[in-house]
Amino acid sequence: MNRTSEPSTAAVPTKADLIEEFAAIGAAYYQDFAAVAARHGLTSVQAKALAVLVRRPLPMRGIAEQLVCDASNVTGLVDRLEARGLVRREVGASDRRIKIVVATDAGEAAIRAVRADMQATHEALDLLSEEERSVLHELLTRLRPVLEQNG
Repeated sequence: MNRTSEPSTAAVPTKADLIEEFAAIGAAYYQDFAAVAARHGLTSVQAKALAVLVRRPLPMRGIAEQLVCDASNVTGLVDRLEARGLVRREVGASDRRIKIVVATDAGEAAIRAVRADMQATHEALDLLSEEERSVLHELLTRLRPVLEQNG
């Protein structure tokens, strides 16, 4: 039997192996994200909040849940982002006491600029072929809803 038709002897990664890779990649991504955010004049938490709000507007409590922080910390965070014109508060449609935080065009541009400047992350993704990027995207897209739902 020739080499190309022999069965693979590589072990299938365990869930623990995959979780370790997620953790390492997540930590490296976040370091890159935080460093670039700082160069753009944002703290890592401000940039993370903007990234969350670009996906969808949220009430203050929803931001706290997404950032895994106490709701009392969100007011100051949103105040600072609002002062820079990156977000705005709107009155909730169903309950006027609830403030919904919305990313502005400037906020969307700021998070796009941060992501565009993340050289370490871009260099890592450049190692993948177009087909590999497509496969990775499809796999991550399948996992994301389950992780976000349970997160």
